[in-house]
Amino acid sequence: MTTDRAATADAEPNGYLTGPFSPVHREITAENLVVEGEIPADVAGSFVRNSPNPKFAPQGRYHWFDGDGMLHGVHIAGGKATYRNRFVRTAGLMEETEAGHALHTGILERPDYRKPGGPFKNTGNTDLHFHAGKFLALWWLCGDAHQVRLPDLETLGAFNFGGALARGISAHPKTDPRTGELIFFDYAMQPPFMYYGVADACGEIVHQTPIEMPGPRLQHDIAITEHYTLLFDMPMYWDPELLRQGKTKVVFNRDLPGRIGVIPRRGNGDTIRWFEAAPFYMYHTINAYEEGDEIVLVGCRIDNPIPESRENPLRRARLTFLELHPLLHRWRINLVTGTVKEESLDDVASEFPRTNDRLLGAAQRYSYNPRIAREPQLLFDGLIKYDTTTGASWTCDYGPRRWGGEAVFVPRAGATEEDAGYCMNFVYNGDDDSSELWILDAQDLPSGPLAKIGIPQRVPIGYHTCWVGQDEIDTQIFA
Repeated sequence: MTTDRAATADAEPNGYLTGPFSPVHREITAENLVVEGEIPADVAGSFVRNSPNPKFAPQGRYHWFDGDGMLHGVHIAGGKATYRNRFVRTAGLMEETEAGHALHTGILERPDYRKPGGPFKNTGNTDLHFHAGKFLALWWLCGDAHQVRLPDLETLGAFNFGGALARGISAHPKTDPRTGELIFFDYAMQPPFMYYGVADACGEIVHQTPIEMPGPRLQHDIAITEHYTLLFDMPMYWDPELLRQGKTKVVFNRDLPGRIGVIPRRGNGDTIRWFEAAPFYMYHTINAYEEGDEIVLVGCRIDNPIPESRENPLRRARLTFLELHPLLHRWRINLVTGTVKEESLDDVASEFPRTNDRLLGAAQRYSYNPRIAREPQLLFDGLIKYDTTTGASWTCDYGPRRWGGEAVFVPRAGATEEDAGYCMNFVYNGDDDSSELWILDAQDLPSGPLAKIGIPQRVPIGYHTCWVGQDEIDTQIFA
């Protein structure tokens, strides 16, 4: 972030507004999509991806995190597929639509604290989560969620658990597959800097507590085990002195350790225990589980998220001042000795990992990680399946000038094996500016897709995906 608003555009064309990142403006519905191969007979439901997609020309400098939320969905029923894309109709987007132009600046510009609801526009552009009959679009900087109807992707309005939220909800809550509980968090620039909460299987908030932090932090994800939740205090954060001046800048302090907080599922803030590790930043966890006296955490660790030089000789992916070179990593947190043991599990950069959500919080072996290409923008040129127990891996290469994204895992009907299922994600073809939905056999990624579903317009590179089976779609609650 910067404190200088004099410049209204980057010196060079913004790579996150061109090519495969170019926003689309048409909202369409297309039925009976062309399928190459065959959609598995046991696949029925909606695959949806959230994406940043500015509706109007941005005010000032644009960061990829700024764009208005747009959902791209493919609904599958009876072996046939229908595509829809819709904006997440947030209050900020509706205000700008009425004005006919952008009214909000993004995170690279000086924040405007006079804006209702906070200095930045809640775009709902980041994550998707289905819980207790509600399909929610979530934002990385917290705030209200937005409920969306499936399969037509219409925004039903802001959602804050009937006003029961102490403050807001961030992207990346977790649903415990054993209890149905939703575990969530919120972070802010002002104290209390973090809130932690739990909603029961019916969607009622049953626990909220502030978490004491040394200052404002940039959180992004959490992890759960059977009995605990893992929160993070990482040394990348808003510069506190500039915040006091009403300005924003992100710093990474290598003199501070990374801290992993372990709190009982419904524990109060004063019950959290902090465990120190080497300095790091992590956008996305993979899984955590209890093993004897230890909690095992696996995620995508970044050693240095803010490079000192603008030069990029290794062609690592960058988001303006941020560098994304995450590596598969494991931490072992000993609850008895208070020590943390760490080990890197691969030297290949990957991000947006997914697993079989039916085993979230329990021991599992497999993770499905998009492989980061050696490109100046964040692009994924393949999908790696990791066996985090043995260290083995298998890869589906997308091919030249083809870029994918987060691949959600869809279990086969009646499956008992952890990896018996499918991986789904959008793949963009740079040769003809087209997109497809690929369905891969999760037990045989290198063989390529079982089915490619043609999408009638380009799907820009985006963020997080969600699969909601037809049985869950049928349980939606709109009240």
